[in-house]
Order: sequence, then structure tokens, then C-alpha cells
Amino acid sequence: MEPVKSQRGRVPAPLRALLRIGGLSAGEVGSYWKEERQALRRGLSAILLTAVTGMIAGLTLAAAEETLERLPGLLLLVPAAIDMRGNIYGALASRLSTALHIGTYDLGLRRRSFMGRQVEATTLLTIGTSVIIAIFAYVFGVAFGLDPIPIWKLVVIATVGGVTASAFLLVVTIVLSWVAQRRDWNMDDVGAPTVTVFGDILTVPALLLAAMIVDYEMVSVLLGISLALVGLWALISGWIHADQVVRRIVRESVVPLALAAAVGAMAGTILEVRIEEWIAAPVLLIMIPSFIANCGSLGGILSSRLASKLHLGLIEPRVLPGRLAALDISVVFFFATFAFTAIGLSAWTAASIFGYEPPGLGAVVGLSLVAGLISTILLSVVAYATAAASYHFGFDPDNEGIPIVTSAMDLLGLLTLVAVTALLWGG
Repeated sequence: MEPVKSQRGRVPAPLRALLRIGGLSAGEVGSYWKEERQALRRGLSAILLTAVTGMIAGLTLAAAEETLERLPGLLLLVPAAIDMRGNIYGALASRLSTALHIGTYDLGLRRRSFMGRQVEATTLLTIGTSVIIAIFAYVFGVAFGLDPIPIWKLVVIATVGGVTASAFLLVVTIVLSWVAQRRDWNMDDVGAPTVTVFGDILTVPALLLAAMIVDYEMVSVLLGISLALVGLWALISGWIHADQVVRRIVRESVVPLALAAAVGAMAGTILEVRIEEWIAAPVLLIMIPSFIANCGSLGGILSSRLASKLHLGLIEPRVLPGRLAALDISVVFFFATFAFTAIGLSAWTAASIFGYEPPGLGAVVGLSLVAGLISTILLSVVAYATAAASYHFGFDPDNEGIPIVTSAMDLLGLLTLVAVTALLWGG
């Protein structure tokens, strides 16, 4: 009985309560965490890096007050653009992880090689979905009376900014898969957080740089129309592509990614509507990109783990998660506890250093942790339901899981943060 008590002591009380609901004991979880200790260390390092570096995007937003006010509607793009990078390249990382698990991975970049097909499909999706993000941002902006900038300017910002950030992310994801193969890493645990880190760092600055182009009216009109046509071509080309692998990836990804763009634009609408409140409390503006991105990153880890186990036949697509799936959910809660604590600490530290006069450290960390753990419950439900349903109906959970859970958490995570802020801070 002593080993069980020892393991039990390592599991936080709130998690033990959730485990009882899932039919697991603290001893089982402790044993699983011990078996997975190397993956936990690598995943935790990536998650903590995501939490801290996400502050760069938040500080960039906080410092871009003039640009956000000069270009109404720009903030509509931010959640969707950040998470579209995670959606597309997190899904790519998940497919590469599955290939590493089942032995089909090939680093060759010939057009019809395994990696060549992945790169082509990912590039087509990047260009096409950037235009979709701009369209949804404009539609929601008009619908909610936010008077956004013209749609061609949104197309330019979303596409130029998105493609610029994505070019770097593509290289990062491929290099990461190579390192994972060489060092025998489980890419399920490092893929989504690493993509999130670079997506956070690159996307917001890339959008703000692209926003400089739209100051030139004629250039923005011509470039916006041209990019819209290129985006349409990319989606059609992928949909009817002669190669079955490319065609399947594009066809299975377009609908989830379009829904992700819509939900992301909805989250952006919440940001835009409350922009005066966010600017008045800069610590929240600093926290938002990292908070949303970490919800997506944690969901990506769980989605990727579940997808690999479904492909390997280790878990069945049941209505309620079985033991192994529940153990993977416990891993995500382990990561979440540290991640959202780090987000609160980082946001408070960054706000203090740059003179934004945040509330007390305990208030900021408590807000992040409470909202984060509630969000983790939600993302676990969404991630498992999506993985099980997509596999059950014959779709590839690598293509469906990350886009759906990330887009859902764009909105649910932000709404949770808003609700917990109102509850704890009264605003």
C-alpha cells in the first residue's frame, strides 16, 4: 500500500477528484506519469516555453495601441491568425508524429515523397485559409457594427502576415520532426507546443508589419484582389489535386479550418468589442495571446496523443474515454497546472517591467490558473469527442482534431477568461 500512498501524494487534490469521476486512482496516474517521465519533462519544457514566450505577442499587442485604434478590425484577425498557424502546422506535426510512430516517415522533399506531399498540402491550406480568415473577420465586424477597415485591406494583412509567419513555421516543424526521429522523441508532446511558441512570436508582429502595406490605398486594393484570387485558386487546386494524399489532407482540413476561422473571428469580435477595457488593463492584453495559444497547445498535445493511439489501435473510439485515454487527459492537466501558473507570473512580470502597473501577483496568477484549469476541462472534452468521432466516421483524427479543438478553445478559452475576470476582479 505504501507505493500507492506515495504516488497519491504527488497528485493535486482537484485532479484526484476528476480522476475519481473518470474511474482512475491516483496510484494509476502516478505510475503512468512515472512511465512517461521523459515525455513529461520534454512536454513540460515546451509548454513552459510557450507560456513565457507568448508574452512577446501580448507585449506587442499592448504596445500597438495606436495601430489597433487606427485600423479598426485588425484585432478581429488576431485570435484566428494565431491559432490558424497552430491549426495547420500543429496538424502537420501530428501527421509527422503518426508517421514516426508507424514507420512511414520520410524526410525527402521530392514533390511526390511523403514530406513533399505534406509541404504542398500545408502550403495550399495556408494561402487559402488566410483569405477565409479575412472574410470572416470583415463579416463579423460589419455584423456587430464595429466599422472594420475594407475587406481588401484585411485580406492583405491576413495573407501577407500569415504566409510570412507560416514560412518560418514550416521550416521549424520539419526540423523538429527530424530531431524527433534522430533523438527518439515523442513528437506528440513537443510538436504542438513548439508550433505554438513560434506561432505566438511570429504571427502578431507579422500581422502588424503587413498592416503597414495597407497605408497605400491603391497598392492594398490591387494586392487584396490578387491575393483573394490566389487564395481561391489554392483551395480549388488542393480540392481537385491529382495526388490522393494531398487531396485528402485538403478536403478533410478545409471545413474544420473554415469553422476555426469563423470561431476565431468570433473571439476577435469579443476582443474588439472590449478593446477599451483591455487597453485599460494592459496585463490582460499581455496575457490573452499566450492564454488562448496555450489552450490550443494543450488541446493539440491531447489530440495528437489520442490520434496516434487510435491509429495504433491502443484505444477505441468510445463515447466515454477508456483508461488509456483518461491517463492522457491527466497528463494534460499536469501540463496545464504549470502552464497557466507560468502565464500569470509572466504576464505580471512583463506588465511590471514595462510600467503597466498590474494588480497584485496573486490576483493575476489566480486569474490565469482558475480560468486555465476550467478551460482545460473544456478542451479535454472537445479533444476526446473530436478524435473519437472523426476516427469512428472514417476521417483522420490528425487532420480533424487540432483544428477543431484549437478553434473551439479560441472562443471558449477567451469566454472563460472574460467570465473569471468578471467574477474575481469584478470587471
